[in-house]
Amino acid sequence: MTNHASALDLWPPLAWDEWKETASTLHMWTQIVGKTRLALTPLMNHWWNVPLYVSAHGLSTSAIPYEGKLFEVEFDFVQHQLHVRVSSGAARSVALRPQSVASFYDEYMSLLQSLGIEVKIHATPDEVSDPIPFRQDDKHASYDGEYAHRFWLILSRADVLFKRFRARFLGKSSPVHFFWGSFDLAVTRFSGRPAPPRPNADAITREAYSHEVISAGFWPGNGGLGTAAFYCYAAPEPPGLDRQPVWPAQAFYSNELKEFILKYDDVRAAESPDHALMEFLQSSYEAAAILAGWDRMALERSVCLESATS
Repeated sequence: MTNHASALDLWPPLAWDEWKETASTLHMWTQIVGKTRLALTPLMNHWWNVPLYVSAHGLSTSAIPYEGKLFEVEFDFVQHQLHVRVSSGAARSVALRPQSVASFYDEYMSLLQSLGIEVKIHATPDEVSDPIPFRQDDKHASYDGEYAHRFWLILSRADVLFKRFRARFLGKSSPVHFFWGSFDLAVTRFSGRPAPPRPNADAITREAYSHEVISAGFWPGNGGLGTAAFYCYAAPEPPGLDRQPVWPAQAFYSNELKEFILKYDDVRAAESPDHALMEFLQSSYEAAAILAGWDRMALERSVCLESATS
């Protein structure tokens, strides 16, 4: 069983009211960096070429090809730097600090240019209401290093457990990745069957939900609940999912979000936060997979067919 004291070090407090301004600014900064990867890589199924990945110090693009070389961009939430490293050996860094999105955009583009990287991105945020073009955004200008570090600590632990959960599945599954559009960490399982077209789907959701999925993830406070939370949903959602029990006892189905929810503070308060999260991931997946008629014998490792609550 996980030691409770050490578990709290891995799961620090992340009150949304205390860090939402930093989170909103980071959301825009990660969009700018993520759009660099989008512009320079071929489209993969379900937009898997665009997310960021949890790294040993923060969030990274992973290697991006450019004119016969590779480069990567990393948000370092330990030393509070933005790093750009090129396979030639060249590297540049700038401090992560309070500054506007407009200032960050100009500084970042200048940083790339100093390394011989020229890229043109769609310089307006996606998947947000009332988007402000990056060059005009002086509204978002916060950076609290303590909360950025806490955010990364939670992502790093969730990444470990999401990967453990992903390893139980033999079918098609996404990597564990951080979507800068929606600003959440996610892992998605697929039944292997095409999904019916979504009514009024835009280009993003049409590609993302072309096949049946059960997706789990972590909202760091921006998911509509006003608090950090883990989630699980199915698309398309099978009838009756809202009535299925999930675990631990604090988990519930949100009729507004159409997702199972386990609040982050309930994970932190558990005797074993790791066990509570894994129990939620497994039980919410099972609830959706059973109702949707997924071929679990073909898709799962046999050791995982036993319910997480048995």
